[in-house]
Parts: sequence; structure tokens; C-alpha cells
Amino acid sequence: MNNKHKSTPARIFEKPERSDIPWKDIEALIIAPGGEITEGQGSRVRIFLNGTRAVFHRPHPRRVTMRGAVKSVRRFLQEAEVDNDEV
Repeated sequence: MNNKHKSTPARIFEKPERSDIPWKDIEALIIAPGGEITEGQGSRVRIFLNGTRAVFHRPHPRRVTMRGAVKSVRRFLQEAEVDNDEV
């Protein structure tokens, strides 16, 4: 994992939630440890990591993730047993 992958979880687990995390950084963080991302309908993406599944919507027209989605991604990473210290 490169340094960018290591800085993304710190931004995701930061409180209060940030609203400036590019979605592509979150996808890269999921893929780096072996997660899978598949396309759904429209802007939906299905994510699978460590036996945990979730469906998210890619942000558009902006490419940054809003606070509510960051909170959902944080919850997903916790359910997938990935925390800020491991990644």
C-alpha cells in the first residue's frame, strides 16, 4: 500500500466527518487490500471486502464524498474489520 492509501483511512475516521475526500481515493483504499468493486445501475457500486458487502452511490457531479457517505464508508470499514491503524 502506498502513502496515499495510508492517509485515506485517517481522513475517513476523522471526526467531524470531512467532505473533501475524493471518491477515487476511497475506491483505491477498498481495492488495495483485495476488496472488489462492481458497477451497479446508474451511479451505484457494490463493494465487497473481508466478507462484508455494501452498496454505495458514486458522488456526482462533484467527485468528492459528502459527510453522510463518509460516515457510511467508516461504518462499512468497521464492519469489514478494517480500522485506521491496520490500513
